Amino acid sequence: MNKFAIILGEPNSINSEILAKSIASKKKCIIIGNFNLLDKQLKQIKSKVKLYNIKNINDLNNSKNTLNILDVPLKFDHPFNVPIKHSSKYILKCFDIAHDLALKGVIKGFINCSINKKNIFKNKNIGITEFLGRKNRTKNLEVMMIYNKQLSVSPITTHIKIKDVSRSIKKNIIIDKINILDNYYTKYFNKKPRIGVLGLNPHNYEFRKNSEEAKIIIPSIKILKKKIKLSGPLSSDTVFLKENFKDFDVIVGMYHDQVLSPFKTLFKFDAVNITLGLPYVRLSPDHGTGYDKKGLNISDPKSLNECIKTILKIKKK
Repeated sequence: MNKFAIILGEPNSINSEILAKSIASKKKCIIIGNFNLLDKQLKQIKSKVKLYNIKNINDLNNSKNTLNILDVPLKFDHPFNVPIKHSSKYILKCFDIAHDLALKGVIKGFINCSINKKNIFKNKNIGITEFLGRKNRTKNLEVMMIYNKQLSVSPITTHIKIKDVSRSIKKNIIIDKINILDNYYTKYFNKKPRIGVLGLNPHNYEFRKNSEEAKIIIPSIKILKKKIKLSGPLSSDTVFLKENFKDFDVIVGMYHDQVLSPFKTLFKFDAVNITLGLPYVRLSPDHGTGYDKKGLNISDPKSLNECIKTILKIKKK
């Protein structure tokens, strides 16, 4: 089955614009969001994309240049100034709908357009990766992977403070997460990945006996090497040179910015955020809400297009 959904995401954003500019209207997908909001936002940028309000999940309009909308209630007075108290509940409702449809097998999975994590999750140090992990009871073993055909990256820890990273990386977590990464990458892309694992410290702290490399990372790698194509620990200050990263399909880091910062420098928005370890496929564009660009009709749909191409390519067995 190749039917999938796109969650419209943050109302006060560039999401409607990139959706209208994307290839979504040419694919068999369901847009989960508020019909009237999307209609007003698209009229503001003079988009020619047509909207169809579906009454039944199988009642899709296959006309060209048409988006099929599964309407979700939302209160708003201005199409680009929806109060946070309304938008947060609305976004979570959209996720609930997509989650239920995916679990029931109506769709293979979903793409969510950008959201504002601070507004939705308040002061909790979590993002959509952790939110969906809890929703699916993955026991904190959901895995974030930022995917590009040339190279993907994956952090062992995600949205936590730097001061908490050292105590959060444990041998069992590294082993479990890299096993999940290897299994899902193989299943989704029909290819056994070549994985490089970074150390934590500058120059891997020269592998001193009291380093995290010696105590945690190297023992984890020795166990994983028995079944997985794995190298490491590698030094993060040189691994992202082109002549070095070409040897890997995925580079695993110990914390978020250790791998995402160099990755975005290399590939910018030619990337897709994929959550591995869930019972369904979940992706999102690798960019933010673009508050300063909303309604200006200047945003680039490249990352959303990559999401759509990737979810159609993924083999969900």
